[in-house]
Amino acid sequence: MWWPWAAAVASLFLAFEIYSPALNGPFVLDDLYLPYGDVKQQGLSFLQWVLNTRPMLMASFWLNHQWSGEDPFAYHVTNVILHFFVSLIVALIAMRLLDWAGTGMNQTTHRTLGIFAGALFLVHPVQTESVAYVASRSETLSVLFYYGAFCVFLYRRTESITLLRALAVMALFAAAVATKQHTLTLPLLLLLTDLYWSHGANHGAKQGSVRANRLLYIFLAIGGAAGGWFVWTTIRSANTAGFHVAGMSPATYFFTECRVLWAYVRLFVLPFGLNADPDVTVSHSLFDSGAIVGLVAWIAVVAAAWIYRERWPLACFGVFVYLLLASPTSSVIPISEPLQERRLYLPFLGLALICLEFLRRLDWKQRVRIEAPVLLILMALTYQRSAVWGSPLALWMDTVAKSPNKVRPRFQLAHAYYEQNKFTEAAENYEVATRLAPPDYRLLVDYGLALDRGGHYEEALVKLRQASAMELDPEVWTLIGQVYGQQHKTDEAFQALDRAQNIDATFETTYAIRGNVYEFDLGNKVSAAEQYRRALELDPYNDAVRQALQRVERH
Repeated sequence: MWWPWAAAVASLFLAFEIYSPALNGPFVLDDLYLPYGDVKQQGLSFLQWVLNTRPMLMASFWLNHQWSGEDPFAYHVTNVILHFFVSLIVALIAMRLLDWAGTGMNQTTHRTLGIFAGALFLVHPVQTESVAYVASRSETLSVLFYYGAFCVFLYRRTESITLLRALAVMALFAAAVATKQHTLTLPLLLLLTDLYWSHGANHGAKQGSVRANRLLYIFLAIGGAAGGWFVWTTIRSANTAGFHVAGMSPATYFFTECRVLWAYVRLFVLPFGLNADPDVTVSHSLFDSGAIVGLVAWIAVVAAAWIYRERWPLACFGVFVYLLLASPTSSVIPISEPLQERRLYLPFLGLALICLEFLRRLDWKQRVRIEAPVLLILMALTYQRSAVWGSPLALWMDTVAKSPNKVRPRFQLAHAYYEQNKFTEAAENYEVATRLAPPDYRLLVDYGLALDRGGHYEEALVKLRQASAMELDPEVWTLIGQVYGQQHKTDEAFQALDRAQNIDATFETTYAIRGNVYEFDLGNKVSAAEQYRRALELDPYNDAVRQALQRVERH
């Protein structure tokens, strides 16, 4: 049949249309610290890129970097293409499970419902963070491999999976885990599928499929155990995820996630209030902030899914899939940020299956009356949200409005103003951030830099000296030297720069600033050139220093 292929081509065009506002957006957040967004790391070899906890992810970034360097456009395009392919696999998975659910419908109906599931995945605004934020490729790429493995497993032609197909599942599973470790649930998903369905019907000897595929499960168990051990060694000493997250015990996190899991459901059903950095109230006990209500509600839902699994097989399976796929980030292993929209990318499938259970019981006219306006509304919302992600200033203004009491959005908004040379607005937002929580070293340094660029030299020195008392870092002393140099206080500037060099003689910015002092304050072009050359020896990719060296050499 030709029309599913035509629908796929139209979907690719549609994906680029709704995400077009974000395609030219710059790197933000973690992008700026990864090799493709950090000029100082771009000279690394391929092995230095991929020798990481997520080698497949970094390999994809390396390929992007070989293609387009540090231009964000190609990275965004790649994310959209990956998202499109994931949506195709969602459609295929939905078609297969619709066949298994069995309602007497023809294949065309199954295909149209499956295409709707893929379209829902493609255009839903809750996916925007996973697609428009380059660093969230960890979601799109890992889920591509994860759903791909699940699809290969579902489309086996016999109860017992063939060796070739089993190897394909294992390879995709390994690729998924090498992209992001939350995909370790795949063996459990396959086991759940074999236990829940049997020969395409939700009844019969379910244990037979498990026995028939026991060799695959043995291999998956070995791979899963190895991956689990790797994750454990990673999180046991981390301070953003694991058991050393400040103010978050496993019990506290579990109580909080009892509510957060419902928040994800709400974002799926009513995708308003999307927020790049949500401010979530932590439940320190079961009776704090309604955690017990969330827990009891989930127990009731799971019980109902078990009781009515014969009557509502697709919806009940969707409930189990949603909770299983959300469990790596929404259970008892604390993460510093309890809620992030991108964490719904993997378990989205479970919620889509619940929708299909309702839709498959309607005739085609009723379905069209529901599906068409829903998809149109979601497309409009996704277009609007991708426009927010396309501008750092718009993104952080939106986030600050929704999370006014969090430091990070205010800090990022100040940085966005700074990048646009709006130094007064930047300093004002840094000041607000210092009032929300005790400022750390990074905030004080950036605050001082904004004051310096705005011409408030004495205030800048106050902030920078506060920062220098927190950490022994050459950067802050280099900036102090820069401020003194702009005030033509050369003795104080050289003293600060000498202090920076004594802390770390390999910090190239120290020599660049000393070169500026020699060039502009003392008019000593020879000494300036010497300092610029030394800075370039340490960082050959610093174009500003190279241009400065060429400038003084012409004289």
